[in-house]
Amino acid sequence: MRSIRWMVVFLFITIASQAQTLEVGAFGGGAYYIGDINPAMHFSQSQLSYGGLARYNVNTRWAFRLSVSSSEITADDAKVKFNEDRALAFKTRVNDASVVAEFNFLEYFTGSKKDYFTPFIFGGASVFQFTPRSLDGVSLRPLGTEGQNVGFDGREQYSNIGFSVPFGFGFKYSLTKRLGMAFEWRMHKTFTDYIDDLSTTYYLSANSINPNEPAHVLSDPAMNHEPGMQRGDRKTNDWFNFTVISFTYKFNLGNRNSCNSFDNNVSR
Repeated sequence: MRSIRWMVVFLFITIASQAQTLEVGAFGGGAYYIGDINPAMHFSQSQLSYGGLARYNVNTRWAFRLSVSSSEITADDAKVKFNEDRALAFKTRVNDASVVAEFNFLEYFTGSKKDYFTPFIFGGASVFQFTPRSLDGVSLRPLGTEGQNVGFDGREQYSNIGFSVPFGFGFKYSLTKRLGMAFEWRMHKTFTDYIDDLSTTYYLSANSINPNEPAHVLSDPAMNHEPGMQRGDRKTNDWFNFTVISFTYKFNLGNRNSCNSFDNNVSR
């Protein structure tokens, strides 16, 4: 988390020092996950998400945005019903810091009387932190549920810091001279398969599981698998999504005497 905070502070200072038009605001909505437990059902078991953003408008078409987001995401084999016999489930808080470039399909500027709405697309990069837990709150990573703690099949503990490629689309609308609103659907392609603590194979024999040992039970709650049997799909990494509505306040920074298209748009 410390590395994420420093990244956010550095990028915000950099953007604010260069921007002549800066929008700052907050957002809220839902978040969900796509992975080994839920491979295809978008919006399944969505949870509350929230965060803040700073947007530097280069011109009426292009903008750069820094955002920080937080949400708990979850999935349960019993609810998704993709592999009920596995009986696995998880929840984790995902804290993300993203930088993206936005492209407006129409000319847009918050405060414009003419160019006051536009659909847009965006893409960029992010760093995020996650801590998978069981539904009753037991932290899964330290347990080595796929044999990491005993070095099964050469496995090592995975990192709980990841990188992703966020991308998506949305719609912007200018509410007043200073206030703007936007809706967006943002998908994150990650480079880890362990957001759900699930990727490879089982490492315990069913008859060796100790019901009083959390590491054993949470590795194979169904207690009916053998070492080497498929637990997850290591060929596919996990994804997560934020679908949110944001509200921003516009600040005019820099040289107020300079003539630019933003000032002209306000009166159009």
